Amino acid sequence: MSLRNNGRLSRREILKALSMCAAGSTMGPMLTGCRDALTTPAALEQLGGVRQARLDGKPRFLIVVGAVGGASIIDSMLAVRASESSTAGGNAARLNTFADAQVQNVDGSPFRAVKVDSPQLGNIPVPVKTDQLPFVKKYKDSMLVATTVGTSVNHAIAQKRSLTGNNAWRGRTLQECVALQYGAGLPLPNVNMGNSGFAERGTDRSLPAYCYGEVVANPSLWPLGLDGMKGLKDVPSRDMVALARSVRNSLDAQSIFGKTFDDAAALRLWNEQRTTGQATLEVQDLISRLNVMPDQPPKTPLSEYGLSSSPDAERLRAVFPNYMSDPVQGQAALAFLLLKHRVSVSVTLGPSFNMVVTPSYEVTNPPLAYDFSHNDHRSIQAFMWSRLMDTIDKLIELLKSEPFDSSGESLWDRSLIYMATEFGRTRSRPEGATEMFGTGHDLNNGFMILSPMVRGNTLLGGVDPKTTLTYGFDPRTGTPLPGKVESNEADIFSGILTAMGVDTSGSALPDASAFRRT
Repeated sequence: MSLRNNGRLSRREILKALSMCAAGSTMGPMLTGCRDALTTPAALEQLGGVRQARLDGKPRFLIVVGAVGGASIIDSMLAVRASESSTAGGNAARLNTFADAQVQNVDGSPFRAVKVDSPQLGNIPVPVKTDQLPFVKKYKDSMLVATTVGTSVNHAIAQKRSLTGNNAWRGRTLQECVALQYGAGLPLPNVNMGNSGFAERGTDRSLPAYCYGEVVANPSLWPLGLDGMKGLKDVPSRDMVALARSVRNSLDAQSIFGKTFDDAAALRLWNEQRTTGQATLEVQDLISRLNVMPDQPPKTPLSEYGLSSSPDAERLRAVFPNYMSDPVQGQAALAFLLLKHRVSVSVTLGPSFNMVVTPSYEVTNPPLAYDFSHNDHRSIQAFMWSRLMDTIDKLIELLKSEPFDSSGESLWDRSLIYMATEFGRTRSRPEGATEMFGTGHDLNNGFMILSPMVRGNTLLGGVDPKTTLTYGFDPRTGTPLPGKVESNEADIFSGILTAMGVDTSGSALPDASAFRRT
């Protein structure tokens, strides 16, 4: 028995499975058992089936980068030249098109790269000089851009829908799907350092608790909370603390509160986390292995408290020198360690709406992130694209340098980066304006996906140069569909899971084979 590209069984295969289940069974149990068998990967393998393509039992890793505020795809890989728009009959001077020299071709690729030189960042007197060409040239063969039409221009709602495909599969997030597929037995399969809707969990309450995201507010300090006693002075021995915990748990269970709510799911989860869960974290010494901070008295006197840095800490501090002041750098450093040490299979990071200034007074995040485009679209989009491209590039280099196992694969070979944005930006501008024009929210946009597992150097969809609006594609074949302008959030959702080899046979997701590298 084999699974088709869309992860579903053919009618003949279903009948074969039913006949196999029928042996020695009555009709009722047979149907119940086979229903379960046809929707669980383990049972499919027992029946002689195989999981979806590329699923080999080894973990794969999802990295979601939340582009807060609306990263515009036509200000990056799908930029439109003014001459192209004019030739197609568009009013290039009133659309968000670029001077021809600002849009650079990428040899042998459907992608473009934008170069912007602006005297200031919105109304902030910080010069903006960006060039996307080195990044796009470097990663084009692992890059897929899929155009999209969303269903909301509300920040939080659109953020969450970019993760659930607008409830494409029982309201599960991409991170939860990956954690379910690959995260069983890991300490914290799904760690979420995102903001607002990017940090929300899905709505499928039937998932195991380990699938839901562990929210991390401060990535540089968070590892110090992964041990209940290490890092404290003059504490009793671990044996004594273990005895105290055992007595506490026993007394809690015998209390009126414990007896009244002993069947409550929340209390059961709490008890599991502070017994088995806590022990799992402590035995792996994650308080040290995930710690990027140096032992540097008097500011961070780790050794004074019996603590130490990760063996990778010095390297990570060199790559992300602003890890303490710039949350995105701190998140990227922690993301690498979480994947390297098999703590997680899904990590989420990204900027917030808060302005960030380093100790040297360098602006690394403008207020509202991409949404500061309301103030000045061109310079903000250029700055934020450059900011995230730089972070992603450094993270990928780290993943490339780390072996996955003895097979010769690196962590990057089994990773996928999804730059999830909320929505696009409106296309109009005052005639001829190149600076200080603002844009609003727009449903029309596109997503950047980076991975050795996706069909690289590929554009799914396209842009109409007359309007600078994107159009859709067939998610199965990848065929451009210029007339397709309806929402396709489920296609993006399905495509990412397909590329990552996640078993979607229990869903009604569309066949998104066009995303997967063949």
